[in-house]
Amino acid sequence: MSGGVDSSVAGYLLREQGYEVIGVTMKVWPQDCISRAEDKCCGPQAVADARGVAHALGIPHYVVDEADQFENLVINYFSSEYRAGRTPNPCVMCNEKLKFGNLWQKAEALACDFIATGHYAIIEHAAANAGGCRPGAVLRKGVDSRKDQSYFLFSLRQEQLQRALTPLGRMSKSEIRVIARKIGLKVADKPDSQEICFVPGQDYKAFLRSHLGENQFHRGGIYDLDGNFIAAHDGIEMFTIGQRKGLPGGSAHPRYVVDLDPETNRVIVGQAEDLLVEEFEIDRVNWISVAGLDEAGPRAATPAATTREVTVKIRYNHPGTRATIVPLEDDRAHVSLHEPQKAVTPGQAAVLYDDDVVLGGGWICRQAALVVA
Repeated sequence: MSGGVDSSVAGYLLREQGYEVIGVTMKVWPQDCISRAEDKCCGPQAVADARGVAHALGIPHYVVDEADQFENLVINYFSSEYRAGRTPNPCVMCNEKLKFGNLWQKAEALACDFIATGHYAIIEHAAANAGGCRPGAVLRKGVDSRKDQSYFLFSLRQEQLQRALTPLGRMSKSEIRVIARKIGLKVADKPDSQEICFVPGQDYKAFLRSHLGENQFHRGGIYDLDGNFIAAHDGIEMFTIGQRKGLPGGSAHPRYVVDLDPETNRVIVGQAEDLLVEEFEIDRVNWISVAGLDEAGPRAATPAATTREVTVKIRYNHPGTRATIVPLEDDRAHVSLHEPQKAVTPGQAAVLYDDDVVLGGGWICRQAALVVA
């Protein structure tokens, strides 16, 4: 329970369905979290809101301290990805490693069978077979396309999905608020958080300066695609693919960041058309619902036998585009886009869909250097 309306109504709905519900809030704010005093899911006000909702619903409420693990598994990952010239997705990592990862130990200690959240996604559970074993779970998009969060759950393994519940997946946000008002929850009209919980105002640069310190940035040069030096920069961490703001002027056309080279700390700039990508690779691929791939991985079959067309989202707010996926060895896959896409960004997740079913996904790899040395 984050203290927001979604997880609050999720708890209510499960209670009404006959589940014995226990509310758990993770305390994740480290001492240097610059938003810890604000009304965020990593702040103390969120804990107070969650506790109030639990009291109103008549369910137990516990607070578990995950600050150290959040620091190690989410914040350090966030910082290290920028230092490596990649753009991180901390929400995916938090779901995989904490909410559906470390928290399971706490759930078991409380004799719980499932972990439930307020995500707008559908997890379908097939009935257990005669031997009592659970067959695979299926992850689908939430019916509210504006709120669908299946993208952020792509990295969950079968054992995590099989013990997860997402009761809001078949509902819209407006329905959730109506329910919250009807049962008198004080958080019924609480605004949605539109930012990373530990990065207020979406100013990740300010967070990195606070978390790392100025002397930890990798300074270098800004170059064009022909290898011409344009200007110095104060840290490769300050840039991401597709960025336009903050680049030096003096060009007849707008400049965009088209590549980041962590080995030389070069920021490579080009024009808008230089952002177009036709193919890329993903690594650490997690298969969820592909016959022959979801359990044994892509090495269980030849690439030719498993090549298939999918819809791929290259970032959360991307509408999705058609592509051909070819599984490779070492949990990698090759993605060929049917139409070139702009700003395919290393470090972001590429999530693969068959209609509304999440087949799986992986992390976008950096391509060969674009700049002429």
